Amino acid sequence: MDPLPAPSPAPSPDAPFDPWSPAFVADPYPAFAALRAAGRVHHYEPSGQYLIPHHADVAALLRDRRLGRTYLHRFGHEEFGREAPPPGHEPFHVLNDNGMLDLEAPAHTRIRRLVSKAFTPRTVERLRPYVAELADDLVRGLVADGGGDLVARVAEPLPVAVIAEMLGVPEADRPLLRPWSADICGMYELNPGEAAAARAVRASVEFSAYLRELIAHRRGEPGEDLISALVAAHDEGDRLSEQEMISTCVLLLNAGHEATVNALANGANVLFGHEEQFAALRAEPERLLPTAVEELLRFDTPLQLFERWVLDDIEVGSTPIPRGSEVALLFGSANRDPAVFTEPDTLDLARADNPHISFSAGIHYCVGAPLARIELAASLGALLRRAPRLRPAAEPRRRPHFVMRGLEELLVTC
Repeated sequence: MDPLPAPSPAPSPDAPFDPWSPAFVADPYPAFAALRAAGRVHHYEPSGQYLIPHHADVAALLRDRRLGRTYLHRFGHEEFGREAPPPGHEPFHVLNDNGMLDLEAPAHTRIRRLVSKAFTPRTVERLRPYVAELADDLVRGLVADGGGDLVARVAEPLPVAVIAEMLGVPEADRPLLRPWSADICGMYELNPGEAAAARAVRASVEFSAYLRELIAHRRGEPGEDLISALVAAHDEGDRLSEQEMISTCVLLLNAGHEATVNALANGANVLFGHEEQFAALRAEPERLLPTAVEELLRFDTPLQLFERWVLDDIEVGSTPIPRGSEVALLFGSANRDPAVFTEPDTLDLARADNPHISFSAGIHYCVGAPLARIELAASLGALLRRAPRLRPAAEPRRRPHFVMRGLEELLVTC
């Protein structure tokens, strides 16, 4: 691995890091290259975070127990040098802070152990025929209409249906999930405003109330679903509170929606811009599809940034980062790091050595990664098979968010 550049105190002005700029959100990769060239750590004043752009540092810090997704298991807000969230935001924070993504051991270990039982290789593999049939049905409908919005017609409904099926959410209720998820995930962007907070709070209240009723129903009439399994685990003494059940379900639904939706839409858009690679994939789908899924996840990462709190003083390179700080691990930058990837700005669907970190690493590695890979392969496979003449019909309409970066609309013709 090549040696990393020396640290620098600020992002390069030549390609500024500006997560609120539409131009930056459309193509953040030149700015990432400038960050990597300028140093290993950059203090970013607008968000008060330390930006970490290199693959080696991002991978190491994801596994470093001196950092955490929360600090409340060790410190109070004042002791940690942070202000408590506004009281009006409490419904969001109660929901968010009890999900395993924002917990550390031992609570994280206990909840992840239970949830992992639903994502064993055998369990996930049993879903493969259901996912393949659903993807095929969605793509056939798109082709029958001569095209349409790939996001609304394929990318969104597939992962929503799959995770809702796993959880046991009735089909009639599934249209409720995506708006709630989108509003809650708005709070994961950098410096969300009061309007975003109000939407997230409202969605948190409504989503929680819905799941509380569903959990009560499953307690009386259990089924072969994850909510029933979580209820049973609670009743058998595994100490999973009702709030933890609700927060876990919301986390799984949000992750199942946002990451996979964005990965498929981003991936299709990338293929449209790389016709030679797209043609190679069409010619040899069985050989290239497994590596293509990984390369598309690397090349245009759906989750661009992952935040962690510094619980004990650390040093990256020669830059000290004190306790109480927040680091922003730039997944999209790490996935284009030339120290790890040969010709990182080139799309290579046959790339064999691909240690991307789009699913994170360490104890917060995405529990649903195997299922996401099956969904992406099934969707792309169905498009290659059913829509060999798939083409964009208009410029894609991008969502304004950077952290969970994806498309609002991708109109296609078949």
